[in-house]
Amino acid sequence: MNENDIGQMVVDCAVKLHKALGPGLLESVYEKLLTRCLEKRGLSVQRQVPVAFEFEGERFEEGFRADMIVNEKVMVELKSVEKAHPAHKKQLLTYLKLTGLKLGYLLNFGEALMKDGITRSINGEL
Repeated sequence: MNENDIGQMVVDCAVKLHKALGPGLLESVYEKLLTRCLEKRGLSVQRQVPVAFEFEGERFEEGFRADMIVNEKVMVELKSVEKAHPAHKKQLLTYLKLTGLKLGYLLNFGEALMKDGITRSINGEL
């Protein structure tokens, strides 16, 4: 299964959850439910993954935590805010570069319509 296939499942599950529950719950609730939905579809999901990186020859064991990494290929960052800030999108792209992953999604469950809360980011070429 490639990144685009996984990404489609992530988006499908996010839309399904948002349609059923609406906006306004805590990010942690959406994270648990999205994980369950993806696992039911046969995907492997890691949550709150500490990510190490190197800078100027020095290794930092926990530079940040990825909300979710799906099938070790797609990063998912979750928000539950009225509007995602451009900094959130930049943050995701930085995370992708540091991990070497190629595809990531910023999912903002705080939007009135989930389609307005989905941002797809690509690191390099898919």
